[in-house]
Amino acid sequence: MCDVLIATPKATENGEMIFAKNSDRDPNEAQILEFIPRKEHSEEKVKLTYIEFPQVKETYAVILSRPWWMWGAEMGANEFGLVIGNTAVFTKEPYEKVGILGMDMIRLALERTKTAKEALDFIISIIEEYGQGGNGSYEHKLYYHNSFIIADPKEAWVLETAGKYWVTKKIKDVYSISNALTIGNNWDLASKGVEKLAKEKRDFNFAKYFSDRFYTHFAYGRERRAFTYQKLKEKEGEISLEYMMEILRSHQVEPFNPEKGSMRDICMHFGGLTRPSQTASSQISELTENFQVHWFTGTSIPCLSIFKPFYFEAPLNLGEKATNKYDPNTYWWQFEAFHRKFQTNYRAYIEEFSKERDALQKKIIEKERDVRDRYLKGEAAKEELSSLTKWAFEKEKNLLERWNAKIKPRKLSFLYGRNWKKVNESAGLKF
Repeated sequence: MCDVLIATPKATENGEMIFAKNSDRDPNEAQILEFIPRKEHSEEKVKLTYIEFPQVKETYAVILSRPWWMWGAEMGANEFGLVIGNTAVFTKEPYEKVGILGMDMIRLALERTKTAKEALDFIISIIEEYGQGGNGSYEHKLYYHNSFIIADPKEAWVLETAGKYWVTKKIKDVYSISNALTIGNNWDLASKGVEKLAKEKRDFNFAKYFSDRFYTHFAYGRERRAFTYQKLKEKEGEISLEYMMEILRSHQVEPFNPEKGSMRDICMHFGGLTRPSQTASSQISELTENFQVHWFTGTSIPCLSIFKPFYFEAPLNLGEKATNKYDPNTYWWQFEAFHRKFQTNYRAYIEEFSKERDALQKKIIEKERDVRDRYLKGEAAKEELSSLTKWAFEKEKNLLERWNAKIKPRKLSFLYGRNWKKVNESAGLKF
């Protein structure tokens, strides 16, 4: 399950476009953060997660946050300041067992288009010509359709789909999506099939007509969307990077207890059968026409994570790529081992940890703004941007090492502990 938020320049305190997403996946489904440079291609086809797709002569540079086993990405950005994120939505339309995943569409659009409107049209063309489909989970069966938020420094769009039916509208101020359709009858553009239904049916409502009530209800997408949208409206005109971080780190009930969390939480913690997902990675992008900063955690659980800045001007090699098996040589699993130890005694430590987390995050943001300002004035080289990203990772790693030595694990309650024992054994993680 996922949540995507957008605040347009008229809704932010600094007049920038701010995009944000929490990507929720199965707890062992590591998410890879990677930079792929601009490339030229001679092959005719590219292998997506499940099917082949026509290749183009050149693909643009991208930063992707993707499940380790997928070709596509949960979210990401390209060298032109285009950002895209998707969420699963459950509809009455049939699901294709093999096809193009919404995550594949994200990567295809980031690699081949430059603006939000161009990406919107491209994704629509895929849906209309090829459809959407395929299993969205590595460990079990999960079929769904997709909603997207697509943005660049100038404009943002929301696109919602049900099979080959779709509606879209331009976002004027703020918007958020979760695991439920949101557009009723106030779209800007729609597929021919939707336009036909709107003419035939009185008071036609896209979300009501196509939503699968059962799965939509138990995904709690409407509740999470109501929460994030209200938070955005509360600060409209004053929304900042720090405020977006606060939303992505939030839980519906505070003080929070992972054992009693729910699918209503924005920062999602795994809890078993009724709460099978956890936030696997998070992204916030600050977009202006002359510069973009992409803040990624590259780790799970944003309430325990630090957002680190990434730049196309100074891309980094992020090391070995994680899989669904514990590997201490990968940063995602280094953090995940810490998280799983921390969550055994979360309530005892979270207040003190949060103060240190916030102090470090503030320090990184202040240093980033200084380096960015000097870089734009021509007073700092690209090397300072890459050094800043490395420094942010080092500072987070130091924080985790210090706290890992502090934590005294607690025995979990029977059912919660049994769920985590099974997950840890599957990953080969012991502590």
